Amino acid sequence: MELHKQRRRRGVVLSLPGFQKLQEVKHQVEIRENDGARFTLEELSYRTQLAPFTIAKVLAREEGVDKQTLEYFFRAFGLELTPSDYIRAGDKGTGDWGLGTRGQGEKLLLSTQDSGLSTDWGEAVDVSIFFGRADELSKLEYWIVSERCRLVTLLGMGGIGKTSLAVKLAQQIQEQFEFVVWRSLRNSPPLGELLANLLQFFACGQAVKFSENVAELVSQFMMQLRSHRCLIVLDNAESIFVSGDQSGRYQPGYENYGQLLKQLGETPHQSCVVLTSREKPQEIAALEGETLPVRSWQLTGLSAIAALELVRTKSFFCGSDADWQSLIQHYTGNPLALKIIATTIQELFDGNIAEFFAQGSTVFGSIYDLLNQQFHRLSALEKDLMFWLAINREAITLPELRADLVLPVSSMKLLEALDSLSRRSLIEKKSTPHTTVHFTLQPVVMEYVTDQLIQQVCAEILGEITRNSLMFHSHALIKATAKDYIRVAQTKLILQPIIENLLHKLRTKQAIETRLSEILCELQQQSRVEKFLPHAELEPGYAGGNILNLLCHLQTDLTGYDFSSLTIWQAYLQDTPLHKVNFAHADLSKSIFAKTFSTPVSIAFSPDGKTLATGHFDGYFRLWDVISGQQLINCEAHIGFVWCITFSSDGSTLATGGQDETIKLWDALTGQYLKTLQGHQGGVLCVRFAQDGNTLVSSSADFSIRLWDINLGECTKVLQGHSRKVWSVALSPIQAGMLASGSEDNTIKLWDLATGSCINTLQGHTDWLKSVAFSSSGVLASGSLDKTIRLWDVKRGICVGVLEGHLNGILAIAFVTEEILASCSIDCTIRLWDITAQQCLKTLQGHINSIDAIAANPQGTMLASGGDDFSLRLWDVFSGECIRTFQGRNNWIQSVACSPIDPNSPEPNEFKGIIATGSADRTVRLWKTDGQCRTLYGHTDLIFSVNFTPDGRIVASGSADQTIRLWDVATGDCTKVLQAHTGTVTGVAFSPDGRLLASSSYDSTVKLWDWFTGQIIDTFPVHLGMSVAFSPNGTKLAFGGFDDTVRIWDIAKHQCYQTLIGNRNWVWCVAFSPDNRTLATGSSFEGIVRLWDVETGECFQIIPAHQDLLWAIAFSPDGSILASSSSDGTIKLWDVASGDRIHTLEGHNTWVMCVAFNPKGNILIAGDAYAAIKLWDIHTKNCINTIKAEQIYEQMNIYGVTGLTEAQKSSLLSLGAIEARNKGWGLVRQRGLGGFPHERLRTRRGTGD
Repeated sequence: MELHKQRRRRGVVLSLPGFQKLQEVKHQVEIRENDGARFTLEELSYRTQLAPFTIAKVLAREEGVDKQTLEYFFRAFGLELTPSDYIRAGDKGTGDWGLGTRGQGEKLLLSTQDSGLSTDWGEAVDVSIFFGRADELSKLEYWIVSERCRLVTLLGMGGIGKTSLAVKLAQQIQEQFEFVVWRSLRNSPPLGELLANLLQFFACGQAVKFSENVAELVSQFMMQLRSHRCLIVLDNAESIFVSGDQSGRYQPGYENYGQLLKQLGETPHQSCVVLTSREKPQEIAALEGETLPVRSWQLTGLSAIAALELVRTKSFFCGSDADWQSLIQHYTGNPLALKIIATTIQELFDGNIAEFFAQGSTVFGSIYDLLNQQFHRLSALEKDLMFWLAINREAITLPELRADLVLPVSSMKLLEALDSLSRRSLIEKKSTPHTTVHFTLQPVVMEYVTDQLIQQVCAEILGEITRNSLMFHSHALIKATAKDYIRVAQTKLILQPIIENLLHKLRTKQAIETRLSEILCELQQQSRVEKFLPHAELEPGYAGGNILNLLCHLQTDLTGYDFSSLTIWQAYLQDTPLHKVNFAHADLSKSIFAKTFSTPVSIAFSPDGKTLATGHFDGYFRLWDVISGQQLINCEAHIGFVWCITFSSDGSTLATGGQDETIKLWDALTGQYLKTLQGHQGGVLCVRFAQDGNTLVSSSADFSIRLWDINLGECTKVLQGHSRKVWSVALSPIQAGMLASGSEDNTIKLWDLATGSCINTLQGHTDWLKSVAFSSSGVLASGSLDKTIRLWDVKRGICVGVLEGHLNGILAIAFVTEEILASCSIDCTIRLWDITAQQCLKTLQGHINSIDAIAANPQGTMLASGGDDFSLRLWDVFSGECIRTFQGRNNWIQSVACSPIDPNSPEPNEFKGIIATGSADRTVRLWKTDGQCRTLYGHTDLIFSVNFTPDGRIVASGSADQTIRLWDVATGDCTKVLQAHTGTVTGVAFSPDGRLLASSSYDSTVKLWDWFTGQIIDTFPVHLGMSVAFSPNGTKLAFGGFDDTVRIWDIAKHQCYQTLIGNRNWVWCVAFSPDNRTLATGSSFEGIVRLWDVETGECFQIIPAHQDLLWAIAFSPDGSILASSSSDGTIKLWDVASGDRIHTLEGHNTWVMCVAFNPKGNILIAGDAYAAIKLWDIHTKNCINTIKAEQIYEQMNIYGVTGLTEAQKSSLLSLGAIEARNKGWGLVRQRGLGGFPHERLRTRRGTGD
């Protein structure tokens, strides 16, 4: 979208020096004659005798004016216009501060709302009660508004009031700016993360795709500050500095903040950045000056009057004027210190200031000493609570605080302790009329307590304290169950400093590991003694979990470690290999492990918002506890995708719809199967309960909508009218009996459920409708693959708004509240929209692949999203923060290729007999048939396809990270990364001569590359491309997609040679026969293989290959045999000439995802969902070898563990864990029902039995 109209290129505009000269003099006149306020256009018009419109053009510097106009303007301020003050309109740099022409993306980024001031106060504190600081506010306002300072720093010790002053200042001068934004640096955000966040705010809901390059983000940020008047407040800047003697030094990795500060101070711009910090950055010291645009203000204590007002808010005090003066002077007017000491005087000296002074302990070197004295006066329980509040990093409720404590404490004692801490001004209470009271610490207190925690824990680990390691036992160093951003902060601010302190004392990582192992042995010896006591239970505590978290942070190889019979709480083990680790009889409560689940394609919250239901790619549905994150139920529901899932209005029943054409009803509490509804002739894509609780509405790939009586289990009505799949339905909340449906035919239909008739058809979208939803007030929203959301007035049947911003197709939408709509997209983002203003409020980023499903909790406070990156994420709607990430871990083999080099050829050995695999664990592996393996790292998402060059020296891999990587087979090095696709790369294929590479993608293109140079030669259109293949003679390309068609293109002519129509569902795979005459296609959901005549385009053979999902097909080298693999766990061999089945190869016991023949054609290689590769002898039909990579929890023993649900145990077993009585005893159980689907191979559950 072009945001700037074409400007006049005749005449002249002010040069940058001329503009600056005019502005400086104008500001001086404003100060002298207008009390520092900026002249309005009308005032400038009166002074210059120019029209307001002309004045606006002069100051904008984007349209030319005549030279005489500039002379009038300059003369009005006592200036003489010189040739250096202007340049010809249209010259480079005229409107862009000397930086050349803006790109389209920059124009989009720099656009602002027409409404004027935009603000985002972030975590800014409440300053409705504010004492003094009038002089400071006046001076700072003069610096920023009148003298146009670019960079201002507020300095002072902790608790001195920097944050409150900065908020008050920003509120006072906000009308002088277009944008005002507040951000805290307390949790040390990397610069790139901070800038991306700020730029997203400045974009005002516009579509912006940010670079991951920090230098480019800095450039975009500076462009914003030059183009718009912005006020940015960055609080707690000391958080990015290294603690130590020398102030202002940055933490490793944060040096780029210094470079940014240097640019902010040295580069001309019209904005102001205000920092608050306890330490002065070295760049500020170098750039500041009394007349320079960089200033700093050392904040001292409150004035006597303000301090007196502050202290008297605490309670009644008795003291003379001299007593008050002494008190304020002793604590230098520090607001926080005064609050704390006032409590001490009130509690210990009955408010008598003189008695307080008489006891002698009045002189404190710093606030740290003050806090130290106050802290050591606390009871053991009060200290415990202080430590836990520091660990939690943000405000928490009383139940959350109680749950953290190792030993139970009565509510009365807990409340008394919290009340005592509150009276001492050591904790803060936060609450609103509709929320529970939350408790937290002020930043300076949090820092002090965190430091105390670190010192205490280090002393206990080192054995310097002999009190049975109380703190190490009673407090978690990090909380595995915390919100994601909190856990990251805990790691950075607690765990990492402990490691650094231990390294300082013990010198080496190995010495730390040894000391932690010694503590582990002590814990186990104690545990073994307790086993012999009657009714012995494991001792509760965090020591075991703390040891594990420290070892994980040290990246210790944990193979063979023994944690048996220990309490392991709050251990974060989601990404940690735990090969042969012994957890037998351990209590694993509150610990987080990797989970095994495939892509969540459907999501629903229960009506009370406490349970989340997810339907998955693998045919399972899962239930999750929203608060704890525990997986409650893991149940196989359907054969193939669980396309949809929903709760009944009372929350008692769960309905799922699957690719197997059935709807199933389940008990939402127990997961028990209740009933199957059958009737659809295609996959069930959407289900919705009506308000009566007895009617269910479903839509399907068979183009129909059905109404069901769930008590009778019968279909009561069929609605027909759509001409393609119906992806979504929604019931109107205000018009009883009205249903909306969205279809692949690009239309929405409105239905009267009573009559079954179509009331209206809404048209406007230009691609598939994937999702429709009603707001509580009856507004209909629709999301489409055309990248837009449309808002509809259903009564009038018209579109009342179009929401644009997503960079790719929209896959799902959901109303959060009546006014806020959420959407998710193939572009990996979630957007929150204000449907009244029709603007994007926030963009949520974190997924690294397409987001398939989204749901909002009934309270409108939380979003859940599921993506193709195998992750399920929970989001805070108000802050936009990711609260929790459930990461599914899969290493199934998605693609396999066999080196074309014959083992008997004279080629070097390193190229012979190589098998390449691409896996869901983001790795490429090169295998020898004896099991030797080399793992290639580089991709950041699952790998869809691998292929060899004809000479076998290069392997190409296509990934969901939107890249293609080329790997040297001999060295394993990545030689090139091809980047141009904007969606998942689903297929890669080399031309027979090895010169060209073709790639298919979800971005609706197939690209042809000169892979050696990395240049794109040609691009072909396809509807969400799934697969690609070269003809053996290299003249044609075939590719299939989601629109059920296959196209064959003549490469040289860039013409579509044939369009093959006949598949009834997605074309997952295509393959040419070796003689160029036949094309085989696999329709995944049909389970059907079709053989086509390439020349005529006719389908001459239909092979009903599998009753389950079909994943792969491959021709033998001589073209006589076609192999197909499926989710039914089998590989089938077909006679190409007759279409007859030759044989069925069984033995995988899970989904067989890919197949490939070796060059001789005597061996078939197959990869499956258990990450196993099986080699099949085509002549004997026997499996001659199985090779497999280790899983993340290979042989991890979980026999007799507690604290895990059955679903969690099953997940661990599927990731390689075992249940063995002890190290010497045999295996009891190795894989469970909760892993990737496999039990269905022995017992089909089409009827739910």
